[in-house]
Amino acid sequence: MESPISRTNLNCISLADPDIQKSVALLKQACLDSGFFYVVDHGISQEFMDGVFAQSKKFFDLPHGEKMKLLRDEKNRGYTPMLDEILDPENQVNGDYKEGYYIGVEVPAGDPEANRPFYGPNQWPSEQVLPKWRDVMEQYHREALRVAKSVARIIALALDLDVDFFDRPEMLGNPIATLRLLHYEGGQKTGQVSNPAKGVYGAGAHSDYGLITLLATDDVVGLQICKDKNAQPQVWEYVAPVKGGFIVNLGDMLERWSNSIFRQADLSIAQSTLHRVVLDGRERYSIAYFVEPSHDCVVECLPTCKSESNPPKFPPITCSAYLSQRYKDTHADRSSYSNGKA
Repeated sequence: MESPISRTNLNCISLADPDIQKSVALLKQACLDSGFFYVVDHGISQEFMDGVFAQSKKFFDLPHGEKMKLLRDEKNRGYTPMLDEILDPENQVNGDYKEGYYIGVEVPAGDPEANRPFYGPNQWPSEQVLPKWRDVMEQYHREALRVAKSVARIIALALDLDVDFFDRPEMLGNPIATLRLLHYEGGQKTGQVSNPAKGVYGAGAHSDYGLITLLATDDVVGLQICKDKNAQPQVWEYVAPVKGGFIVNLGDMLERWSNSIFRQADLSIAQSTLHRVVLDGRERYSIAYFVEPSHDCVVECLPTCKSESNPPKFPPITCSAYLSQRYKDTHADRSSYSNGKA
């Protein structure tokens, strides 16, 4: 059973506001409420954002066979087909009714770093098929990382850390940062309007794995959040798109780092706010940018977030080990495509 769905109100943080303490206060309040907030005045022009969405649409408009040539590889780079991902296996009858495209930090194949999980060369559509597509996506990748680092500085201050805490090489100085283009076909092509009562979703309920997610969307409403996953019935609220801004949420790694200070999580697993995508039949595009620290970064309770009366709730874990397990848990086995099973 679910309660009737309404819209939520989120705090809005301007990166151009000179009053950093105001931004810190807004972020703290957002984290106590839901871990979601808006970021505006981030320095990426609306013209460029419109261009990124246009290029995303060009890719997803390609014939299925052309997209499958770029099927997600072992580095989680490339195309993810419809139903490839199942984020809420307990409640979904199929996978997510969305297709996506992963773009990570570009590391040449001959570089020793390319042997590590989540680093390596990206897969790119050919210039003949999609001219300048790579240039646009690489520029967006750089711009989004800049915005994420600005948000991370506000987070650091909110946790009583030095402002540049997350700028260090083992943190966001050498990050695992992934751009993901997303396309929800809606009812026109698949016939699948979301129906939670029947286990049909654009994207099943989940929490994000990492530190920060920046989400840009078109004007089609679909994102919902659940502020209390233990409530019966669960209460889901729509998050309205914001023109020219990002919907930002803090992920499970920050839950571990902060020792659940911001959110009262299930203490058996660090889990940030649940969210999902519910479609009304309209086509929807979004662009998610996931930011996590370097491979070897040990995610453990921050010194400002523990005390004798509040000891660490989660064991230390490296970023690479944590992410590898989370990807394995939510994506289809790549071999199933060649075996004709998916």
